[in-house]
Order: sequence, then C-alpha cells, then structure tokens
Amino acid sequence: MEMGFQENEQNQEFGSQVANLMEIGSGHYGCSHYRRRCKIRAPCCDEVFDCRHCHNEAKDSLQIEQMHRHELPRHEVSKVVCSLCGTEQDVKQNCSNCGVCMGKYFCSKCKFFDDDLSKKQYHCDECGICRTGGEENFFHCKRCRCCYSKVMEDKHRCVEGAMHHNCPVCFEYLFDSTRDITVLRCGHTMHLECTKDMGLHNRYTCPVCSKSICDMSNLWKKLDEEVAAYPMPKLYENKMVWILCNDCSSNTNVRFHFIAHKCSSCGSYNTKQTQRGSDSHSCSSGVSQVVGSTG
Repeated sequence: MEMGFQENEQNQEFGSQVANLMEIGSGHYGCSHYRRRCKIRAPCCDEVFDCRHCHNEAKDSLQIEQMHRHELPRHEVSKVVCSLCGTEQDVKQNCSNCGVCMGKYFCSKCKFFDDDLSKKQYHCDECGICRTGGEENFFHCKRCRCCYSKVMEDKHRCVEGAMHHNCPVCFEYLFDSTRDITVLRCGHTMHLECTKDMGLHNRYTCPVCSKSICDMSNLWKKLDEEVAAYPMPKLYENKMVWILCNDCSSNTNVRFHFIAHKCSSCGSYNTKQTQRGSDSHSCSSGVSQVVGSTG
C-alpha cells in the first residue's frame, strides 16, 4: 500500500512538471502571426525567423531584388531555436535543453507550432497543411482540392482547384492564406475581407466570371422602376439588342434602354450587350460560405 502511495505521488509530481512546461512562457513569445516559444531556421537562406510568414514578408517583398526573392518551403524546416533558452535543435514539440513546450499545438508534418489552441488547428493529409476551425467542422473536396465548411458539403459548387490560385483582388495565394476565405455562389474563391471591400465600392460581381456574388433581387426591382420611369425616345423605342446574362448565361434579344438591359430568362440586370452567340459562361450559381483559414 505504501509503495502504491509513493508511485501516485511521483505520478502527480511528474504530471505537475509536464503541466508547468506546457505553460512556461506561453503567450509571451512569438510574432504578429503566431504565439509560440520557438523560432525557425529557414532552410532556404539559413536565417532565423519567428515564422514562415515573417520570412516571406522579409524575403519576398518589393524591397528585395527580384532575383533574390523567395518563399520559405515549410515542409523543409529541420531546425528550430527555443525562445526561452536559445538552444537550436531538431524539430520537436519540447526543447531538448530546457524541456519547455515550444507550441501547445504541434504538427511534425508541417513543422508548425502555435500556443493559441482557440483556433482549433488540425492537419489535413489531403491538403498537406494545417488548417484552423476544427476538423469536425470541415470536409475535404477532392475536386476543389481544399477543405470547406460542412454546411457546404451537399450544396457547394465544385470548381477544379478552386483554392489553388491568387485572390483576384489582392493577389495573395489563397490555398495557404491565413486570412478567411469565402466561396462565392459561382464556386470561385477570394478573401472574405476583399469581398467586403468590393461591396464598399458597389462591386457585386465575381472578378473571375462576372456572376452576381449575392442576392440582387432588391436591386433588380429598383432598376425595374428606373427603367419604367424613363421611357425611351421614339428613335430608340423599337430598337432591339442582343444581351448576354452573366448570371444564367442566356443570350436573349431585348428592347434597348439607356439605363440597363434585363435578362428575359432570369430577370437579372447583370448583363452586357453582345452579338448573338458570341459569348458564353460556364459557371452557375451555388451557395456562398466561409472557408477556414490555414495554420
């Protein structure tokens, strides 16, 4: 009985030590991108940075000569430096010298550390990177080649490699961006913040395919009123033009008007004047949802 009691005390003491190492310095080290207790040795230029984003901001900016610009290959990181004792070592969660936990979340595949567990980080093997938002809340679309919110699972519009390109507004590469991303009704993707900025400038169409990015029915009603209140001069009242609807891809022949041309198929004013059959769009509307940013 006495030996069992001693073992229990030792286990409690060991557990307390582990807990202390998890918390020592937590939240007090890191950079603007991550709270973590280590820095990384960049394998590309052999310099030490707080994280890969800090490296890329310093080494892939317009201030650097183009021939010297480069990004850090995250999976090639092999050395980290403990922020508490300064020991450089192979990548692992706990420092080999002082034993401190260098990141409460640790991914050996991505060589990624983060002390902020509120992000609910998880590693997606199919994406090949860590993402945030909780694994239970996301699914991986094989065609889009990205993780999406489960609320989209049965109704999102698949676009081949939808996330593997630059944001059409700010041109940042979307796949491993740390900023929130939205999937538009047409299936194309961009930063949620950039979508909001477009709204501030009264731009409500996808920069890629020109389809409406939200429900525009209220605006279409106002345009109906504007068109009805402004009759065309006799010279133009019987003039007909061909239009292409960006929303439903229909080519229709409608009455010419100075203000706008309404699609006779779906009622949208998101149209452009064209010659019959001279243009077409392949994307169709779906559901807009937010995608979790990456770690």
